[in-house]
Amino acid sequence: MKLRILVLPWHRIMLALVVEKGRRLHKNENIMITFAYQARDASGKIVSGVQEAINQENAVSSLMSRGLMVLSITQKGVSKGTKSIRSVKETDLVLFTRQLATMVGAGLPLTTALTALFEQADPKKQKELRSVISDVVSRVQGGDSFSETLAKHPRVFGRLYVSMVKAGETGGLLEEILDRLAGFLEAAARLKKKVKSAMTYPVIVVCICVAIALFLIMKVVPTFKDIYSDLGSDLPAPTQALISVSEFFINYWYLIFLATPAAFYGFLRFTKTESGRKWWDRSKLKLPIFGPLMLKIAMSRFARTFSQLIRSGVPILEVLSIVGETSGNYVIESSITSVSKSVEKGDPLAVALSQQPIFPPMLIRMVAAGEQTGKIDAMLEKIADFWDEEIEAMLDALTSLIEPALIVFVGVMVGTMVICLFLPIFKLSDVVSNPGK
Repeated sequence: MKLRILVLPWHRIMLALVVEKGRRLHKNENIMITFAYQARDASGKIVSGVQEAINQENAVSSLMSRGLMVLSITQKGVSKGTKSIRSVKETDLVLFTRQLATMVGAGLPLTTALTALFEQADPKKQKELRSVISDVVSRVQGGDSFSETLAKHPRVFGRLYVSMVKAGETGGLLEEILDRLAGFLEAAARLKKKVKSAMTYPVIVVCICVAIALFLIMKVVPTFKDIYSDLGSDLPAPTQALISVSEFFINYWYLIFLATPAAFYGFLRFTKTESGRKWWDRSKLKLPIFGPLMLKIAMSRFARTFSQLIRSGVPILEVLSIVGETSGNYVIESSITSVSKSVEKGDPLAVALSQQPIFPPMLIRMVAAGEQTGKIDAMLEKIADFWDEEIEAMLDALTSLIEPALIVFVGVMVGTMVICLFLPIFKLSDVVSNPGK
């Protein structure tokens, strides 16, 4: 019996060592590897260059997708990414999900699609997203499931995102789930953008109003104070009060400058505590105009999230847990927790919802109808669309109402200060005829 010894070329051994080293490094932290390559293009010409990739396999795949046949490839350098990945921009996450759904739907393997998205991301503007995709590709190639890999980045992919992807993997409907998830994220981002745009104008006007008030108090009022001090008579109470406020601002402006951000920071710290969060969340829902708007936004998010998760095949108790966590309000979260306990005991969902006063009667009736027909997801999606239309109408009406209200507010504020300043002039005859009083 002859013993055959298999001898591998040295460059293949070195290539295998480079790949194994890259895998080990990538398992521990996010890295970027630069490879120098030689390849033959479609015309048969030998070309060389550098390729940045997650690992050697991705580098070869990227070169082959460009029509190049790789002859040799060697690692040139390794650059470490950030160990602590910050949150990815919402617009970047929406675009990533939509493009990934399109690529998976076109028949591309998951790792190939993720690699393409990694190469497409801007290294400067989308550094966090590239780091996340790099780690996801590395873990998926290492044998982890896609949903398990996404769960490693909770600051980027929330529990809702991970649960829907997991349901899609389990049911073999990853393309459909990603497409549905992209639509859900786009709708949520659109609603948030409308709310921000509606609030931008009032904030700007209030800032301008505060700037005008500070200018009058610190520059104009002292001038009138010098004029009235020569009269030697007591000033009317409103004028004296305005002058006292002006003196306080001029003499202790540094205390105000330090106290304002300190008070704001203290309020934020208070709302981070459990008691502070409970108080603030209850107070927000009791605001005259903004309270009903916030409740409608929360109910719309509840209905749409519930609909998407149920349609994706997520168990109802897990759905309630996820919806509660993503509600963003303690009152709603505690109500959903109570609903989950009732459903766990065997109560129908509509009955459990009716026991909590926070949920509108329309939602309860739609859920009851959905339970009877077996189409809870469709019913909840319809009511979410209805509430989104109502929210848009409320935002338009609020924007139209805020503009004249702010104009009146600025006019009243400035007019009151002007009247206080000119009030002694209206009583000038009394001041002159009774000096010293």
